[in-house]
Amino acid sequence: MKETGNADDSWTVGGHRFTSRLLMGTGKFRDAETMADAIQASGAQFVTVALRRVGGGSGADDLLESLLKLRGITLMPNTSGARTAAEAIRAARLGRELSGSPFVKVEIHPDPHHLMPDPIETFEAARVLAAEGFAVMPYMPADPVLARRLEDVGCASLMPQGSAIGSGRGLATADMLRLIVRGARIPVIVDAGLRAPSEAAAALEMGCEAVLVNSAVAAAGDPAAMADAFARAVAAGRSAFMAGLMPRGSETAATSTSPLTSFLSPVTP
Repeated sequence: MKETGNADDSWTVGGHRFTSRLLMGTGKFRDAETMADAIQASGAQFVTVALRRVGGGSGADDLLESLLKLRGITLMPNTSGARTAAEAIRAARLGRELSGSPFVKVEIHPDPHHLMPDPIETFEAARVLAAEGFAVMPYMPADPVLARRLEDVGCASLMPQGSAIGSGRGLATADMLRLIVRGARIPVIVDAGLRAPSEAAAALEMGCEAVLVNSAVAAAGDPAAMADAFARAVAAGRSAFMAGLMPRGSETAATSTSPLTSFLSPVTP
């Protein structure tokens, strides 16, 4: 269930409650220590890891072990690298066995050149995995129709892209994101394309429950400092949404915030 406005302003997905609205990815960091420092600086409680990076040897196993040692962290294995629903389903089952986590981020992109999510294969994998009891969190195009279909088959959240993975193009899909948020009954988490903390704040301001970032932090000059900046921006965006943004005015008219003319008028005796 999509929850907002609780006393502590926590949120729930897949039966788990979180207070941080910043989710972190674990790819592209130069080493495990840098990754761990960034995750801790972010205050993230929910972290995703590619299944192709675990269970495949000592380096991958060290990554999983490092993540499991972080206190207060819930793991969300993802199926990045899968090209079909069948591959994603197999990867998700393996991920649950290795991590013990009920969560899976279904991520299916058959073309390595643009890494756009396949809506048809994503829907099929989500349908099967949700029926098997997974808390399915699908990475998806920002498509309001697909969002409703994924919700109907039992997904725990929706993870529409802000823009292409690793592009740093920000909220290029903002108009579609607003439609998804308006119709969703489960959490909406913007995933992919964010570059600046201000973009994360904007996603929270429009009513998204959370954001997931990876490249924006991992590729920053100081990943830990950037993770902290994103955490602050997410908190500010959420506070703004809860406070209620003022209505947009006309593009051609302005509204004075002070009575600039009345004191110039003659006073009638």
